[in-house]
Amino acid sequence: MIRIEKLSKSYRTKAGTHLVFRDLSLEVPLGTGLAILGRNGSGKTTLVNIIGGAENADGGRIICDASISWPVGLAGGFQPSLTARDNIKFVARLYSEKSEIPRIIQYVRDFAEIGEYFDMPVRTYSSGMHSRISFGLSMAFDFDYYLIDEVTSVGDPQFRNKCDTALEEKREKGAGFIVVSHQMEIVRRFCNVAVVMSSQGGHFYDDVEEAIKAYQNNG
Repeated sequence: MIRIEKLSKSYRTKAGTHLVFRDLSLEVPLGTGLAILGRNGSGKTTLVNIIGGAENADGGRIICDASISWPVGLAGGFQPSLTARDNIKFVARLYSEKSEIPRIIQYVRDFAEIGEYFDMPVRTYSSGMHSRISFGLSMAFDFDYYLIDEVTSVGDPQFRNKCDTALEEKREKGAGFIVVSHQMEIVRRFCNVAVVMSSQGGHFYDDVEEAIKAYQNNG
């Protein structure tokens, strides 16, 4: 379970303090798919970053007794001078037992399908290769919740289908999802509840269709 209690976040700007949200509270039970909807700049990615530990909130707290992934497909943490193999090995040492490292490396290699580039420096990769490696790495671990921020919109149709299949397999194992997406078909597929972000903060809906309607009517 993830419980968010009275969470607040703001940024300092030249024009003064910009409030992203204040006193946001919600609960995400295990196995739940939570969609975070809202206009650009409404705080969706900020909320995901706070849940994932990449940013700190100004106030409030997050109570969690489950494992949460880094944002699925995030490639920003790769060391560009290292190969995909070496980057994966480094992450695997942090998140798994030593005996699991060969399996994780092989899983990502098979998933990414980038051939000889797997053993070339990451700085030589196209954005599509980055996406393939980073998504495969996220799927190589069994988390209780997966953070997804528009990642399924990248790549060619065949790769997107592969991503969707991998996510479906995680859901069948009981994983939950926290999804930021402007694609309602993605929201409907993986989410059953939602929070709609706005300048007034966030409004929680226990029916994802009601949330989509509210988001579209106010978009």
